[in-house]
Amino acid sequence: MIEKIFFDFLYLNKVNNRLICSMFTGIIESIGVVKKIITTGTNKSFWLESPLSHELKVAQSLSHSGVCLTIEAIENKMHKVTAIDETLKKSSLDYWKEGTQVNLERCLQMNGRLDGHMVQGHVDAIGTCINVIAKDGSWEFGISYPENLLSYL
Repeated sequence: MIEKIFFDFLYLNKVNNRLICSMFTGIIESIGVVKKIITTGTNKSFWLESPLSHELKVAQSLSHSGVCLTIEAIENKMHKVTAIDETLKKSSLDYWKEGTQVNLERCLQMNGRLDGHMVQGHVDAIGTCINVIAKDGSWEFGISYPENLLSYL
C-alpha cells in the first residue's frame, strides 16, 4: 500500500512589512474531531470540536495534523478553519470527513521549555512511501519526493 507523507519546510509570511513565522514543536497538545465540512468553490472549511477550541482566538495559528491553519470562528466548543485549494492538494486535509480525528498544537511560545522540534506547519509537497523496512521494534521509511526539494532535505 502506498502512503502519503507530508513535508514541512521553513516558510515566512510578509505581513505589514514584517516577516512572521508560526513555529511549532511537533508535540501534539490535543485531539480534535471534524464535525462539519463546508465546500465553497475549491476551498473547504472545517468545524472541529476539541478541548482547546474554547481557549483559541480568531486569527490565531493552530497546527492541524501538521498543517498550519488560521482560526476563523469559535462557537459552542468548536472552531472553524479553511483550507484553500493549494493546501488541499499538498496535504491530507482533502481526505478529512466528519468524524476524522485531527492532531492539534498551538504555536510555540518562546518563554518556556522547547520539547520536540522546531517545525513549521506549512506544507510544500507530498512525498510517497516507496518502502518500509522493519528495524527490531521501529521502522525505516523510504520516501520519494519532488526533485526540486532535494536541497531542503
